[in-house]
Amino acid sequence: MRDLGAGFRYLLKGQRWVARHGKQYGFGLLPGLITLVLYAAALVALALWGTDFVAWATPFADDWSSPWAGLFRGFLTAVLFALGLLLSVLTFTAVTLLIGQPFYESLSEKVDRDVSPDGTAPESDLPLWRELWISARDSLRILARALVWGVLLFALGFVPVVGQTVVPVIGFFVTGFFLTEELTAVALQRRGVEVRERLVLLRSRKTLVWGFGTPLAVAFLVPFVAVFLMPGAVAGATLMARDLLGEETTGNGPEEEPETPQAPQTPQAPPAQPHAPRPPGTEGVTP
Repeated sequence: MRDLGAGFRYLLKGQRWVARHGKQYGFGLLPGLITLVLYAAALVALALWGTDFVAWATPFADDWSSPWAGLFRGFLTAVLFALGLLLSVLTFTAVTLLIGQPFYESLSEKVDRDVSPDGTAPESDLPLWRELWISARDSLRILARALVWGVLLFALGFVPVVGQTVVPVIGFFVTGFFLTEELTAVALQRRGVEVRERLVLLRSRKTLVWGFGTPLAVAFLVPFVAVFLMPGAVAGATLMARDLLGEETTGNGPEEEPETPQAPQTPQAPPAQPHAPRPPGTEGVTP
């Protein structure tokens, strides 16, 4: 449970870091705004023409009697839009990171330099096109895993009671895990950590990952929030990546639990010194 709180503190520390570095925050907003416009256009198109697409995909229902054809196609349209929203949440981070690779790479490096004891940051020797290719390839691998989980949870959503209570909670944890993987990839890829190694590293401390990613997944459901939280999320993920790799961090790790103050000790009087022996013949004489 301590890791759960530490992960959430990394999320807050990332937001505080970009708040103190306004220029980096401004540059970090641009990729999210571009991605938001693209996704909004796609969802609007899905809402406007989703019914026509479902009707085209289900010609066998043309001869059904009313109201069954309408109910069936309405249900499929709602499912299609729900899947579109799910894919938007799962892929928003990956697409934003891909579009904003140079922006977030620079932001992550500055975070590393700011918290590193020697003021340095790991740098990738790969050209930009190669980094973009690796990022896109790894994002597709993660998306494939996320889609398997999404389809499974969507199917379990039809189970009475459990599908309406337990499954959504599990869905947020799964989404939070994959969001964290995408965000930490900015710092870990720069250190040469491959996607399989990243997954092993994150699974070794799942509660830390859930503490960071699950609140972020919930916040990303609110329109426009993801755009404004992305720069701080990248900064916080960089701090957490340093923790996962055991790198020393100055002043920006999660706060340690305060130590119990020790009660001040009462000074003790020095031990009494033994009296010097008196010369013979002076016993009983009061000085």
